[in-house]
Amino acid sequence: MSESSSSIEVLKPGAYTTVQDLGRTGYQHLGVPVSGAMDEVALRLANSLAGNSAHAAALEATLMGPALRFSADTVIACCGADLSASVDGMAVPLATAFPIKAGAILQFGRKVSGVRSYLAVQGGFSVPDVMGSSSTYARAGFGGFGGRALRKGDVLHFKSAVPSIPERSQAALSAETALLAAMVSQGPIRVVAGPEWDEFTPAAREQWLGQAWRISAQSDRMGYRFEGAVLARNTQSSILSEPVTFGTVQVPPDGQPIVLMAERQTTGGYPRIANVIAADLFRLAQCAPGDHVRFVLVDMDTAQQLLIERANLFKALEASFP
Repeated sequence: MSESSSSIEVLKPGAYTTVQDLGRTGYQHLGVPVSGAMDEVALRLANSLAGNSAHAAALEATLMGPALRFSADTVIACCGADLSASVDGMAVPLATAFPIKAGAILQFGRKVSGVRSYLAVQGGFSVPDVMGSSSTYARAGFGGFGGRALRKGDVLHFKSAVPSIPERSQAALSAETALLAAMVSQGPIRVVAGPEWDEFTPAAREQWLGQAWRISAQSDRMGYRFEGAVLARNTQSSILSEPVTFGTVQVPPDGQPIVLMAERQTTGGYPRIANVIAADLFRLAQCAPGDHVRFVLVDMDTAQQLLIERANLFKALEASFP
């Protein structure tokens, strides 16, 4: 079966479905955002289950998923949000390698939980790399499928020729279990103090950590805006533009914090009260506008240890892939 005959037709595009991978690194000094999956854990788990490398391109569906017709046999995996995926009326379980037959239609229904679902197809999607990544950056119109979200009638090609359910080592199964447990974990989102933490008043720091913040409707892949108490500073002096990262919590003049997400800019001039730890970013990415989120402060040693533990789980999960 040739690669050109392995394709997926978009019957319905969903609310916002794009091709994403682990992101476009090494170009932020040129002002190019990293982009990539909002939920790295779900993307990497889906790719692993489908037998792909961690860097393979997959689909990120937001809130309402697409309807897709497959032209060839393959294996898929869906992870992240539960958007009621089904194939020809049969429910597709989350976090499971699932065989697909030629002519089958995969579609998503109502949202049960989460916001973003990741669909990996064995072999990954065949889209051009731009600066070393397949990730879509729609604001600039490059990467992914034509630099945009999917539309009805689009045809995506995938690389799988001989579909098979990947064998799982015991170490991979144990890592998968731990990652799935993390995906359903509850509790506040953990943050470390930002560079301008001490510039905020004691009352503002207490409010930041003491209340539930509502995610604004004005939230997207670039940043989550939060609604709540006005966070006041001890000084009104401005700061020079400084580097920002995934999870940086900026506070603009209106005092309402913004958590920068996958498509954040590369520098910013708003004071940074905190930074969401890398190990918790995937949890925040599955929160929807209208949800309420609490934050808790941890020290840098804790944040680094949690990230090391997550990296070790990924290493065990993906040990058999290139």
